[in-house]
Amino acid sequence: MSEHPVVDQAALAAQDPEGKLYNEDLRPAEPEERRWNTYSLFCLWMNDAHNVGNYTFAAGLFLLGLSPIQVTLGILGGALIIFGGCCMSGFMGHDTGAPYPVVSRLSWGIWGAKFTALVRGIVAIAWYGIQTFLASIALKVLLVRFIPGMESLTQTSFLGLDLLGWIAFLLLWGIQLYIVRRGMEAVRHFQGAAGPLIWVVMIILAVWMLWQAGWQISWTRGGGDTPLTTGEQWYQTFAAVGLTVGVLATLMLNFSDFARFSPSRTDVVKGNLLGLPFNWTAFALTSVVVSAASVEVYGEAVLDPAALLENVENEWIVLAGSVVFVLATIGVNIVANFVSAAFDLSNLNPKRISFRTGGIIASVAALLSTPWNLYNSPQVIAYFLGGLGALLGPFFGIMAVDYFLFRKSRVSIPDLYDPTGRSLYYYRNGVNMLAVKAFVPTSVIALTLALVPAFSLIAPFGWFIGAALGAIAYYAIARGRLPILPGDQLTTAGPRDEHTASDATSA
Repeated sequence: MSEHPVVDQAALAAQDPEGKLYNEDLRPAEPEERRWNTYSLFCLWMNDAHNVGNYTFAAGLFLLGLSPIQVTLGILGGALIIFGGCCMSGFMGHDTGAPYPVVSRLSWGIWGAKFTALVRGIVAIAWYGIQTFLASIALKVLLVRFIPGMESLTQTSFLGLDLLGWIAFLLLWGIQLYIVRRGMEAVRHFQGAAGPLIWVVMIILAVWMLWQAGWQISWTRGGGDTPLTTGEQWYQTFAAVGLTVGVLATLMLNFSDFARFSPSRTDVVKGNLLGLPFNWTAFALTSVVVSAASVEVYGEAVLDPAALLENVENEWIVLAGSVVFVLATIGVNIVANFVSAAFDLSNLNPKRISFRTGGIIASVAALLSTPWNLYNSPQVIAYFLGGLGALLGPFFGIMAVDYFLFRKSRVSIPDLYDPTGRSLYYYRNGVNMLAVKAFVPTSVIALTLALVPAFSLIAPFGWFIGAALGAIAYYAIARGRLPILPGDQLTTAGPRDEHTASDATSA
């Protein structure tokens, strides 16, 4: 397979004059645009790992009663699984040069893919707002600490958020919008600068906390009030694996958005290897070390990093800590939420919505959702976001089986952008009903596990169950019934004249 298939962009645009499937942002990446090398993808993962949410996640596992070693092993296990999944979706993006909404046309059809992209986009918009709100909390601590007079602004509130909170939120909201509006190259440069800086400051914070604790922390004792039994420790460790995968399931689905700009599959593998099993686990370990040290220093584990900063007397540590969490949240928002939402919204109407326009729409939608109210409502998180997130497992399972087992990485790129019935991926009225038939029952099971309290013990493993069932169901239903590209090459000129009707077309 050619590392960089050269695509006739003019021909792609000409076959879709109304812009139903093609625009400048959704088109296949050109060879000269493939600048996301190993270091760029490594920085992507640094930005995605180093944020308030993941700090709180790792510290929360410690607070449940898991020891630092158990937390580290659980997150390492999840990171290894995500590594494999991101390599798979990354290969799809690299091979085609296309973002997730376009790649999903392979398994869902040129119109059916709008549904999968929309679901992913809604999840991204909601979490974008929530992550921005979490970063604004750290920024508020910073502002009040160094400008005490600003505390008076917390006495006035509007729509559930005080005036200082609005100022902090809108400031971060505007910075992120500015970065994304400048395009994917601006995203790459921001991550390349922010990722290493965040690591330096996080290590300084960990060393400072260890010094405060007299360099004495327990590696075998958790931070909970009640020690866990051996059985509970095993369960929580495996649950940590499942929860880690759940945290990253969104990015795993649309990792092609970034890998499409990678020079080679080797860069995808190396970047993911450094960024996930190594970097992600190292950050989790650092977070737990800080939490364990807080037990020695303050008598209890501090779960909220903003609260930790409030307890620190050293002004420079407060400044550095606040800045690191603000930068980290900007990084994860752009990586995991903003980019995805922009591409997903562009896919809904390529003619009128560019990547930049999609980013603006996503930003405004996130603001209008008042994310602080979403975050403060466990019911909304559990039922709305949890429900949508549960669908990502079946999405991934179907997509992986379709690309690697059935198509064996053989793709006709022109057919991904052909809105007519001639497209290899037109199926039935633009929808692959075989994927729909596999998705409906498996999504019901995934939603049940995620939302019904009776299944709370297996809820952490919902993504695994949904992905596995989606893959098995699709394999059983679609085997031998898909129009497959002949030969062994990824093509830039699909053999439309040789396309024949199949069971998938009439399913």
